[in-house]
Amino acid sequence: MMTDKVLGNNQVNVYGEVMSEFTFSHEVYGEGFYMVYLSVRRLSNVFDTIPLMVSERLVDVSKQYRGKFFEASGQFRSYNRHEENRNRLILSVFVRDLRVDEVEIGSEKPNHIFLDGYICKTPVYRKTPLGREIADLLLAVNRPYGKSDYIPCICWGRNARFAEGFQVGEHIQIWGRIQSREYQKKLDEETFETRVAYEISVSKLEHIDEMSAIVAASEEHIDEPEQE
Repeated sequence: MMTDKVLGNNQVNVYGEVMSEFTFSHEVYGEGFYMVYLSVRRLSNVFDTIPLMVSERLVDVSKQYRGKFFEASGQFRSYNRHEENRNRLILSVFVRDLRVDEVEIGSEKPNHIFLDGYICKTPVYRKTPLGREIADLLLAVNRPYGKSDYIPCICWGRNARFAEGFQVGEHIQIWGRIQSREYQKKLDEETFETRVAYEISVSKLEHIDEMSAIVAASEEHIDEPEQE
């Protein structure tokens, strides 16, 4: 099915400690969706705070889970929220499967993401004051029914040099982890607000040759997902 193939282009698995209560987000056809936040450990013992969007049909959202551990798998999704006369990109893990641990057991992939999508903004390459190379990408990942998720990604070193040459519309695949980053949003001349940005820290990326992909798809009799 095309839907299965499209869902395969956005795969996330995270494991961490629950840091918040469930808060109501929205309802779709009578099904309620709630936000909860996980603290996910990096190898460096730094922690990322990752938002999960969870259906009330997956877990009892009225219970208290703070201090317990979730393993969640699903997709990393985006939507635009209109605020302060502009659209703000909101990102979260849309959970399809969830496991609850009373104590920390761990996971083979405590923070792993795979994305297959298209460059939708010219990459921005830069160097830090210490000379570290960085490239910022914005990846459009197709979803069923003509929708797309827009995922910011950050590459380092040789991956940054490779990504610098990508053109808008090119097809790439990335592997990495979700990371959170605090920043200060200036609200007026005297007021700043601490906010959290989410992006994919890329550990591996590949450029997909479109002709090879089309030939492979025709040989396997797989429908290509439509692009917007």
